[in-house]
Amino acid sequence: MSIMELVRNLGKKRGESSKKFKEMQEQDRLETMLLERKKSANRRELERRMNDAEEKQIKKTLDVLRKKEQRETWKSNSFLKRSKSILKEDRPILKEKNIFHNNKSIFMNKGSLF
Repeated sequence: MSIMELVRNLGKKRGESSKKFKEMQEQDRLETMLLERKKSANRRELERRMNDAEEKQIKKTLDVLRKKEQRETWKSNSFLKRSKSILKEDRPILKEKNIFHNNKSIFMNKGSLF
């Protein structure tokens, strides 16, 4: 068996499986449509509202879990634990006088360029 035959066989298998999958999707869609048509309008509306409420609750729960994971990730980050804030740290550079405070711009001395 050559390489080309293997590639063709793989392509055929993939095509067959995708064709079966599409048929199953179509069958599922038709069954769902038939079940929905058998229900009354009130029952469909009630189920839709219940599903919406359930989805909202799921979303809230996921948001809480994601925020908790994010908080734990930030807390467990060893790089962030080691570094201290420059504002809280007592550094000599922060105590030095600002040499640029009273100096005019270098552009002002040579004439206005702007």
